[in-house]
Amino acid sequence: MSRKVLIVDDSKLARMAVTRLLSVLRSGWTTEEAANADQALASFKLSAPDFVLLDFNMPGKDGLALADEFRALNPEVRVAVISANHQVEVINRARAAGATFLPKPLTEQMLDEFLTADPGQVGR
Repeated sequence: MSRKVLIVDDSKLARMAVTRLLSVLRSGWTTEEAANADQALASFKLSAPDFVLLDFNMPGKDGLALADEFRALNPEVRVAVISANHQVEVINRARAAGATFLPKPLTEQMLDEFLTADPGQVGR
């Protein structure tokens, strides 16, 4: 079954890397990209993705604030916050937002585990 994934990162290079990983893992899935919170919210409302992969550090609204907004709009959406900031506070805030924390650099295995995890295992 084809799924939709929204990739949100202010770095084009980072978005390309995640898109490349997804194309290897789920070649039939659709991806959309957003460079900031405003683009991400517009895309989310228009396309209703099944998964959202968010960078934590972005100008303006950070990934955790955006995760809260996505989950308020659609509590069923699967959200992962991706960050090189592995502080316990960031990980706990991601979980509190109903998101899974994925450390950078993102690997194929970590992404695959997120995509295949039981939806009840939010915030691993």
